[in-house]
Amino acid sequence: MAGTLPAAGPAAAAGPQRLTVDLAASEGPVTLGANGALYGLSDDGVPSDAALEPLKITSISQKPEGGAQHPNGDALTISQSFFRNGGGEINVMMQDIYAKWPYEDLGIDDYLPKVDKIVEQVAADPNSDRFVYIPFNEPDQIWYHLGVSDQATYEKNRDRFFQDWKTVYHRIRAIDPDARIAGPNEAAYHTRLLRDFLAFAKRENVLPQIMTWHELGPGSLRDFQAHYDNYRTLERKAGIAPLKINIDEYANRRDLSVPGQLVQWVSMFERNKVYANAAYWDAAGNLSGHVVRSNIPNGGWWFFRWYAGLTGDTVKVTPPQPHTVDTLQGLASLDRSRRQAQVLLGGSAGDSDVVVRKVPRSLFGRTVTATVAEAAWSGYEGQHAAPRVLARTKLTVASDGTVTVPLRGMHKMSAYRIVLTPGGSGTPAAPAVPWSASYEAEDAAITGGRVYTQGTVSNANGYAASGTKDVGSLNTPSSKVDFTVTVPETGTYDLAILYGNQSGAPATQRLSIDGGEPVTVTYPSTENWTYRAKRDVTVRLPAGPHVLTLAKGDAEVTLDRIDLTARTGEPSTSYEATLADISGRPSYDYSSSTGVGTGALVLRGGDKAVFDVYAPRDGYYTVVPRASAAVRIALHGETVTAAPGRPLRLYLVAGNNRAAMTAGHTAVRSLDVSGGGSTAGTLSYEGATATLAGGARLVESAYASAGSYIGRLGNSADSTAEFTVDAPRSGRYLLVVHYAHNDRRDNGHAYNTDIMSRTADITVGSGAPRKVTFKNTWSWDDYWTLGVPVDLKKGSNKVTFGNATAWAPDIDRIELGRVVG
Repeated sequence: MAGTLPAAGPAAAAGPQRLTVDLAASEGPVTLGANGALYGLSDDGVPSDAALEPLKITSISQKPEGGAQHPNGDALTISQSFFRNGGGEINVMMQDIYAKWPYEDLGIDDYLPKVDKIVEQVAADPNSDRFVYIPFNEPDQIWYHLGVSDQATYEKNRDRFFQDWKTVYHRIRAIDPDARIAGPNEAAYHTRLLRDFLAFAKRENVLPQIMTWHELGPGSLRDFQAHYDNYRTLERKAGIAPLKINIDEYANRRDLSVPGQLVQWVSMFERNKVYANAAYWDAAGNLSGHVVRSNIPNGGWWFFRWYAGLTGDTVKVTPPQPHTVDTLQGLASLDRSRRQAQVLLGGSAGDSDVVVRKVPRSLFGRTVTATVAEAAWSGYEGQHAAPRVLARTKLTVASDGTVTVPLRGMHKMSAYRIVLTPGGSGTPAAPAVPWSASYEAEDAAITGGRVYTQGTVSNANGYAASGTKDVGSLNTPSSKVDFTVTVPETGTYDLAILYGNQSGAPATQRLSIDGGEPVTVTYPSTENWTYRAKRDVTVRLPAGPHVLTLAKGDAEVTLDRIDLTARTGEPSTSYEATLADISGRPSYDYSSSTGVGTGALVLRGGDKAVFDVYAPRDGYYTVVPRASAAVRIALHGETVTAAPGRPLRLYLVAGNNRAAMTAGHTAVRSLDVSGGGSTAGTLSYEGATATLAGGARLVESAYASAGSYIGRLGNSADSTAEFTVDAPRSGRYLLVVHYAHNDRRDNGHAYNTDIMSRTADITVGSGAPRKVTFKNTWSWDDYWTLGVPVDLKKGSNKVTFGNATAWAPDIDRIELGRVVG
């Protein structure tokens, strides 16, 4: 059937599920309210600007400046990064000023001076109007115990809380008269409390400007709509105009990073036009598990990037089973000015039909192009390339205005995007979808290991695992997992291994094929055994069945799943111009669906399109604009002009790169990017080549690229490392720093991993130093990269690292590549 996805598993025994979209039933403008995170940012630069800006985050929740609850994530400190990347508002979790969890209850008299200090700091900030004060966190459980069943005890506790709420409310307003205050912020929805709270707050004139509570259990996927409806009823009965709602903690560990789970949560929040921040179960600074390292997307990031791309109005979506845990759910939008409809869906395996009704002929004509892509689960720490396009199909709109897009072999943990655009003339190019198969570790032959069950509905704060199981305890000399696989053709295959490594250093396994000579696979550290990451390697396989063995090497690794994908050529992605972020007033031309199928974006003077371009590693890639006339591309502070179809050799950093395109007048179909990250023509300098001073010294290490790294750098103005680099040409370069550090401060939380960042001041020549933030690398022996744009003159340049007030990261080596190669 036209538009069918390639099969990825056995079809469901029953007929396809049906998810229906009604383009005539508007729910109001897209709010993008559900893309926030609690402690989503840890420092300025963690996550990176390129990872943060594309998500168009509307709200985040952070601790007050100097709060003792965690070592980083201070609201004012991260606000510059958040606001410069288009962020909306910051919730200040005021009780996070305390160190203990649950917060030490020292009485309201102890709390009030802390409230004063927090409000004075926020009120003095130039962006004070973009902060929201949350005076109490989970008062139903902490300090006030408002969830007790005994009515007399409840009323006593309630009255204490209400008096304290009133006191703190007035205290905030006395310092910041225009303050926005949110609450009561229960850990779960309580009708009894909210009925009483609304009556009290209205009577005493202390109503919050934003209503907050938490939805944290799997049951919220079933119950949230009833909670929301009940709350709005309570408001009406109390004579209160509808308040903005922020569900400022949502989802469990098993949901975070998983596109198929996230779409279930986001769809119900967006449908009701509420704001929501994903919970903070692990480490700060990764947007609740959706950014790998500082700048690398995982599958969850791409889902939120899709969500950020919805424009116009959301429209009614009817899933097969509304308000049901772990089922197919979705959300959809219609942008009449852009003549685009988008559907995001997921949460169920098997086959589905997406029935789009009332497709307006005045906007789309008699045919539409349906473009289908998949954002898969790649783990919390697993990199995910730009979502693969599975189908581009031209479909006829039925006489009743209906279009049906069939999806076959869906994966439960994946999310899918369908984009409908006018068909026009021509035929969209069929995407090249390589053969792929997945194999669960728990289904393989296991020696010296054990199968564990991870995140499930009954253990929702367990970590996500493919099939809810993985194989651990592979810690004996004979431990191994034998995967029996079958490939259709002789050739090269990409092997993706979903794993965990909590050993404290890079760990290894020995990979062998059919009992042949093993090769070593090295696994970087992860937060813990079940905080899943992905290791990509390449294997050569003859057609037919094989046994792939992963046997214990150094230390211990847990295994979840392997994916085999046929390597059909050089990696290549076409980024559709009509789906890029825009500014100005570009127009959309759908007269032809040739190529990527979604038509062309017409840029004129003052218009701009920004593409989010993924790179698997730091290096050079071939970038080709598919345009009708010359365009200008700005990347890492460098601007280059390209003729239509002219290949450019551009340097991309590992992860996401924001490429901005402008033009005098041109129609752009796509920005095509190919390659694997060539390092030909780059400059590389080992730590041993640097001139060290003031206590900085070379330290031997088997894990460093040349056997040593620069340690004890910083913590004094005299402690520096100076590299002399020889630039072949003047211009803008990417300085890629290979670094490691594992600073932590354990605050005694049962579930938060309080990692810390380090900074270094980087000085090029006689220029001003630039402070750069380096995220924790999970161990002292794992080297990550961070790319920093710098300007070099032709010939000799001094690049100096230091930190006068704190330790800088350990530095293994540096590389430099000119942005335009």
